[in-house]
Amino acid sequence: MASFTSLTQESGSIPQATGPTADAIIELRRYRLYPGTRETLIDLFDREFIESQETQGMSVIGQFRDLDDPNSFVWLRGFRDMPSRAAALNAFYTGPVWAAHRDQANGTMINSDNVLLLRPTSPGAGFAPPLVPRPAPGASDMPRGLVVATICYLAPRTEDEFARFFEAVVRPHLEQALATVLATLVTERSPNTFSRLPVREGETVFVWFSTFPSVAAYETHLAELARSVTWTREAVPEMEQRTWRQNEVSRLAPTTRSLLP
Repeated sequence: MASFTSLTQESGSIPQATGPTADAIIELRRYRLYPGTRETLIDLFDREFIESQETQGMSVIGQFRDLDDPNSFVWLRGFRDMPSRAAALNAFYTGPVWAAHRDQANGTMINSDNVLLLRPTSPGAGFAPPLVPRPAPGASDMPRGLVVATICYLAPRTEDEFARFFEAVVRPHLEQALATVLATLVTERSPNTFSRLPVREGETVFVWFSTFPSVAAYETHLAELARSVTWTREAVPEMEQRTWRQNEVSRLAPTTRSLLP
């Protein structure tokens, strides 16, 4: 297979999402929690912090247990654009719901500043609107699906080229091995419009989210990739040449009221 470099020399940059599209700005938030407090936070979040945020104009895309870290809570929040992000966050964090429950929420957290500010790699590359309504408060059925988040750390200003590489080389292998790619995102470089909540700055990342019916289906997917000669001998080595360190992979189990997967 020819090197991807030769496939992109005549291509322009990846189009960026523009205009007032839904979830053009996305936060990937990972909270480090005190041992034994994750279920307390999830119960509180699913009961109090979904509708109360969405009424302010933001979207709660998904919230998860990290299967490989019992003291980690991961969630995704979306905004139309950066100005509306500032307005929505200010309204929520100065409002009555947060005031009533912030002490309990903050009491579960060692750190809440591990936040990546992202945008879709192109129009339509973000998270699609949900196909089914969110489970009602108090629902008890546990979702069975799995979401896998893969973060690739890149050299500065190389995210558009990496996005082209992903579409041409990586995605076909993933889908052939029965992954469903939910979204592809890159660093949003706009200044943080709500300084009260820090985000990780000075990094260049490409993040893709994929979903599987179960953990077992994900393991089958990995086995299928491992059997692919072009994946192991060509795609993976080229991806490693483009990244600054090993990809960060998180296996995420949705909470009861998560809209993903």
